[in-house]
Amino acid sequence: MMEGTWSNGPGAVYDPHSHPYHKTLLCLKGSIEFTIEGEKGTVIRLKAGDILELPPGTVHSARVGPQGVTCSEEHR
Repeated sequence: MMEGTWSNGPGAVYDPHSHPYHKTLLCLKGSIEFTIEGEKGTVIRLKAGDILELPPGTVHSARVGPQGVTCSEEHR
């Protein structure tokens, strides 16, 4: 299992990608919006205190909100 914390500035973008592991994200500060591919473009908005679970192989992209974002994540 791997754990870590990361931050991005306002408007940062992650292109569509996936991971070979299960990822749990906890938004600590700010906001971030994820688009989950394959589920008709489901959009999930996280703000401080929200959690997102991404199973292995889930294709997703993301855009950071106007105040930036800080997240903690765990891989397993």
